[in-house]
Amino acid sequence: MEVVGLISGGKDSCYNLMCAVREGHKIVALANLHPPKDSNSDELDSYMYQSVGADGVELYGEAMGLPLYRREISGQAKNQKANYEKTEGDEVEDLFELLTEVKKNHPEVKGVSAGAILSSYQKVRVEDVCRRLDLTPLCFLWEREQNSLLSEMVENGVDAVLIKVAAIGLGEKHLCKTLADMAPIMKTLQDKYGVHPCGEGGEFESFVRDCPLFKKRIVIDETETVTHQDDPVAPVFYLRLKKMHLEDK
Repeated sequence: MEVVGLISGGKDSCYNLMCAVREGHKIVALANLHPPKDSNSDELDSYMYQSVGADGVELYGEAMGLPLYRREISGQAKNQKANYEKTEGDEVEDLFELLTEVKKNHPEVKGVSAGAILSSYQKVRVEDVCRRLDLTPLCFLWEREQNSLLSEMVENGVDAVLIKVAAIGLGEKHLCKTLADMAPIMKTLQDKYGVHPCGEGGEFESFVRDCPLFKKRIVIDETETVTHQDDPVAPVFYLRLKKMHLEDK
C-alpha cells in the first residue's frame, strides 16, 4: 500500500513509519501540521499535534528524500467529545485539509501512518479524517507496552533527543538526552509516580535526528531553552531549535 506519513518530528510518528515499511508498505509523502509562523510560542498546547520542534521538521523531506506537505494549525480543540464528527474551526479539520492536498497530488495514496500509542482522542480523530477521505489508518504502535516499545525504538536505530519535559522527576537537565539515556529514567519514574515511559501523558516530547529511513541525518547546531511553566513540582521546559543542518550518512 502506498502511504503518507504523518510526522511531528517525534519518535512515535517516525517509528510508526519504520513499522509500515517493515510491513511492506511504501511511504510516498510526508505531512506535518505546525504552529503559525507569527505565533508567539512554539508550544500551542494542542490536543492533537506536537508543535515543539516544528522548525526541524522542515528538514525531514530532504532527510528522507520524500515530498513534504505542511500546513499551519489554524483551528482549536472545539469538539472534545469521545466520538468526533466534523466541526468547523476544529484543529482536526486542519488535518483533513492537509491530507486532502496530499491525496490530490498523490492519488495512489491509500494509507496514513500515525504514531498513536495510547491517546484514543487522537486515534479517533485520525480515523474520522481517514474515513472521510477513504484512507486506511496505520497505527502499528497502538496500545504497545511502553517500556519494551521504547527499548525497541532504540535497538532499531531511532536516534531522538528530548526537546520538551513536563512531568514530576523531569527537568531542564533532561533536555537533549537521548532515548537510550531516558529509558531507565522513565522506568524509575513510572515505578515511583506512574508516569508513561513513552511520554503518552505529555511527560516529554522528542525530536528524531536520524533513523534507518533517513538518507541524511539532522544535526542540531544551536538551541534555546524556554521555560514554558515554572511549576515547583513539574516545571515545563522546551528547546527552540534555532540552527540545524543535514549531514550525509
